[in-house]
Amino acid sequence: MGHKVIVFDISVIRGLWETRVRKHQERQKKEAERLEQSALEKIKEEWNFVQECRKKGIPQSAYCKNGFVDTNVRLLERIEKNSLLTKESLSKDRGKRKNKFIFELSGTEWKELPDSLQEQTHLKEWHIENTLIQIIPTYIQLFQAMRILDLPKNQITHLPAEIGYLKSLKELNVSFNHLKSIPPELGDCENLEKLDLSGNLELTELPFELSNLKQVTFVDVSANKLSSIPICVLRMSNLQWLDISSNHLNDLPQDIDRLEELQTFLLHKNKLTYLPQSLLNLTKLTLLVVSGEGLVEIPTAICESNSIKFVSLMDNPIGKTNYQDSEEMTGSEQDRQHFEKEFMKAYIEDLKERESVPSYTTKVSFNLQL
Repeated sequence: MGHKVIVFDISVIRGLWETRVRKHQERQKKEAERLEQSALEKIKEEWNFVQECRKKGIPQSAYCKNGFVDTNVRLLERIEKNSLLTKESLSKDRGKRKNKFIFELSGTEWKELPDSLQEQTHLKEWHIENTLIQIIPTYIQLFQAMRILDLPKNQITHLPAEIGYLKSLKELNVSFNHLKSIPPELGDCENLEKLDLSGNLELTELPFELSNLKQVTFVDVSANKLSSIPICVLRMSNLQWLDISSNHLNDLPQDIDRLEELQTFLLHKNKLTYLPQSLLNLTKLTLLVVSGEGLVEIPTAICESNSIKFVSLMDNPIGKTNYQDSEEMTGSEQDRQHFEKEFMKAYIEDLKERESVPSYTTKVSFNLQL
């Protein structure tokens, strides 16, 4: 028994379908007209538009004229685009204003300063680090607005006498270079507040002319070859921080109490055998760090002081450190000294965070050989 097949006229089916489609389109058109004429729908549209504008930070005056809200989508896009362009422009302008007085340079591909630098005499800060630059040019005297010379970890062998012309200089950092002397003219930088000469390894003295630096509050001459505290340092009447660790000091001068403002005194990794009683006259001293192995005489009052954190480090005596003249060993020694400085910096920061803890005497064992 076969299947029954019903045959329709295709034109009838098409006509029926087209009629249904036409009716549906008419209903959609009428609904659209009704919504367009509805006040509630218009209010809703305007409210959503206003919310979107507020979210994007677009001011009301940009989309509301005479009390009527212009809900044109293109208007929103145009306002948003202009707003972004304005923000980017302001951001770039702020960046330019911030950086136009600052020169930055780093990387071992640099062996000398770019020639164009001498034309930028308006600069207030140089930040040059980890380069192979050996010489600071004499034209530095043209930078009369200079406030910060930050030149750590380069290959600088000497500073020009012309540095004395920088009367506005506040900070000088030439740590971990290859300086063997400091020009006396640096003493003419009468507004200097921070001086970092650490890690040069070969400095044996500082010029007496640095006594003129009466505004200095921070001096770091650690990791050099000083056999005594320089006279010029003892004459820096506002000095608050002195780091002379990792040198060749055998004793401290009896007139160390001339540093009446001294608060932090780092003496570890020297050859000290005793501490003078005059340290007790430093009434503002709050942190004293020494190496404890060689010390045979310490004023009892220092250990019992309620105001001084006295830290005695049981580290490797400097006499056991072998210094060699080869360039390779010099680099290795600088790396070791830099590591130790970073370690001590972290340790001191930790002490500062515990200011609420009563002052104490502590002995800590460090072995920092690299």
